[in-house]
Amino acid sequence: MTSLPHDDLGDRWRAARPAAAGVHLDSASCSRQSTAVLDAVARHARHEAEIGGYVAQGAADGLLQQGRSVLAGLVGMAAADVAFTESATASVRTLLAAWRLPAGSRVAVLPGEYWHNVAAIEAVGCVPVLLPADDLGRADVEGVERLLRTDPPALVHLTLVASHRGVVQPGREVAALCRAAGVPLVLDVAQALGHVDCDLGADAAYGTSRKWLAGPRGVGFLVMRPAVTARLTPVTALDRYDDGGAGVDHARWYESHEGHVAGRVGLTLAIGEHLAAGPDRVRERLAALGRATRERLDGRGGWRVVEPLDEPTALTTLVAPDGVDVREVAARLHTEHGVLTATPGRERAPRELAGPVLRVSPHLDATLDQLDALALASQA
Repeated sequence: MTSLPHDDLGDRWRAARPAAAGVHLDSASCSRQSTAVLDAVARHARHEAEIGGYVAQGAADGLLQQGRSVLAGLVGMAAADVAFTESATASVRTLLAAWRLPAGSRVAVLPGEYWHNVAAIEAVGCVPVLLPADDLGRADVEGVERLLRTDPPALVHLTLVASHRGVVQPGREVAALCRAAGVPLVLDVAQALGHVDCDLGADAAYGTSRKWLAGPRGVGFLVMRPAVTARLTPVTALDRYDDGGAGVDHARWYESHEGHVAGRVGLTLAIGEHLAAGPDRVRERLAALGRATRERLDGRGGWRVVEPLDEPTALTTLVAPDGVDVREVAARLHTEHGVLTATPGRERAPRELAGPVLRVSPHLDATLDQLDALALASQA
């Protein structure tokens, strides 16, 4: 059985947070914020009440710029490339709406693409086309190269780690192929940032605060290279300003201005905590947690784990035995055993899911004893 490395990370993660009311194994939905992050959010909200919302925002500008810089570094870009948004959903809609691709433009996606991303592509009049993939839904690099060479789409959209299957896509290889073909690559890193390496050479990346970074809900981000924003059309035309918008970072034209600033402050602190823990060490412990989860659950009571044993993620999905209601099992785990899991439904990725799956996604503070208890409770 797999042992867990870096126990100090688990201890520190646990000590930094309010005590959990049960066993939290649903970080892929929403991780637990630290007390420091919670306090920072409350402190900024109080500051808004004391001196005014926009004055408080101005006072936090330096901190937020630090947050943009560090966040951008995690995806291999610069502070000027970052726009804060409300969510990954808001980010992809903002990006595609501003890109204004001609109607009928083809956007390449994987067969298991998240349904909302497909809907956002279709909403701007573009047509999703499928990238070749294997039986796990992992992109077939040779097939992608062939598609880009013989019938290139307007852009490629790749979700690095899906929410219904903990499989890491070959993002670095796809980025290199897209660059060689002159096709922009957009990465959805909502399930990936703070979980796996996201500095892969993409042209744009977007995601959310609330998952593996363990920041507040209601905060997202959109990171774009200047070559991308050069193709975009801001809602407010720059020529309306006497200076043509000089001095405003190019990505900031796409930042929502009626945003949850306190949440952005909290995200900045959460990113700092991630860096202090050491991203490489975090990834190693999360990968070990994923392997330990799969070792304990695969075949137990007839449940089948979808991911390969050594997949370097902490996200595990399980297909139920015939006749077992996945959502009833998840409800029983929660009410009878205090174990929080999730049940992504078929609608999330209709080309890959035949029905709901049970999703287990522990963070750094999870223990082997908790995973053992889950294994026993899941077959009760």
